[in-house]
Amino acid sequence: MTATLDETTFTVGTEDGIRRPTEQLAAPIRTKRHLTEGRLLVLAAIIMSALTLRVAVTAFTPLAIQIGESIGYGTAVVGVFGMLPTAFFAVAGLLTPILVRRFGLEATALIAMLMAGTGSAIRAVVPDTWELLTFSALALTGMGIGNVVIPPLVKRYFPDRLALLSSVYIVMVQLGTVIPAMIAVPVAEAHGWRISLGLWALLGFAAALPWLGVLRNRRGHAKVDKTALPLLDAQPPGKPWRSPVAWGMALMFGMTSLITYSVFTWLPTILHDAGATMAYGGSMVGIFALIGLVAAFTAPTIVARVTNPFPVVIGCALCYFVGFVGLITAPMTATLVWVLLLGLGPSTFPMALTLINLRTRTAAGSASLSGFTQGVGYSVACIGPVLFGVLHTATGGWGIPFIMLTVAVFVMLAGAWHACKPRMLEDTWN
Repeated sequence: MTATLDETTFTVGTEDGIRRPTEQLAAPIRTKRHLTEGRLLVLAAIIMSALTLRVAVTAFTPLAIQIGESIGYGTAVVGVFGMLPTAFFAVAGLLTPILVRRFGLEATALIAMLMAGTGSAIRAVVPDTWELLTFSALALTGMGIGNVVIPPLVKRYFPDRLALLSSVYIVMVQLGTVIPAMIAVPVAEAHGWRISLGLWALLGFAAALPWLGVLRNRRGHAKVDKTALPLLDAQPPGKPWRSPVAWGMALMFGMTSLITYSVFTWLPTILHDAGATMAYGGSMVGIFALIGLVAAFTAPTIVARVTNPFPVVIGCALCYFVGFVGLITAPMTATLVWVLLLGLGPSTFPMALTLINLRTRTAAGSASLSGFTQGVGYSVACIGPVLFGVLHTATGGWGIPFIMLTVAVFVMLAGAWHACKPRMLEDTWN
């Protein structure tokens, strides 16, 4: 049975690992309550934050060549920009536990949104490549911190509706991925690339507002309500790097991210080389991300209902393989088909995010697994876009880079084999 908590009530731990209000320990505990009952502001904060977590990536990639022509960088730098999201998401995976111990989950989420908004705003007005890189890194670090803190916040405030909130969260992430990619080029053509790139800063600042409300409502209760700060109670009793669940999750998540960000970075260039316009390439990036909405609606529910979702991962791998072959052999013949298949492949992303909560018993375990999975996963993934570009430059074609992505799919399968097994992190991290 999962307990439902009021945000402002003093709580203690019990032998079964569930944190319960002291005055309710002897009373019956409800297993489910209405989604917005006492949690509406938190729900709005999570939704707005999730919508912000990818905009800095897909607002840039369709404009990468145009921006390079304007401020003076070449094609090689495109791969560096492609590396930034995963590299700084990895930094965020290491930085976030420190911030959470110091400030708490809610305040850390607020900091993340302010970083995302500030970085997005400033990078749109800078004149040089290094400044564009620097403030892109600031925005992406904020978004990476959001990646890590949202799953524990979902578990903290919505333990009775994990599958539903996971779906809502992932849908918002996907919308924040799709919309910038679809409109980046048209907005740039109408108003310039700086407006197209910078308008997304407004979303980051807007996402900060409900967290301010949450923190105001919690004023005076933070010291006694330890459930808001699962990492402050004590260090986790186990070490995630000793668990095959954590390593499997990290490889599953990391290889999915490596492939996804390689496609985000290079798909417009691949299609441009085949004769398409950059606007067409940007629209295909948008469609690639849009297909993720299908997975966002379905994957969390499937994962929550089946004992072992590994067969679904095999289906994702097959979609990858067919999409790779199609883009190599006939990129402009059935482009939409190849992109649709590639878009189904990263269904393992929402699966991994959902498994972070389903393969842990406690908020501390969820936070620990989330940080380890995303820290290690994004560290591994950051080499993908750069290596893809290096292999293309070295060979003059796209075949060898796609072979590299094929190897990544097999590594993902190996990780998913361990991540999908029905066992808990807390049972394996010692």
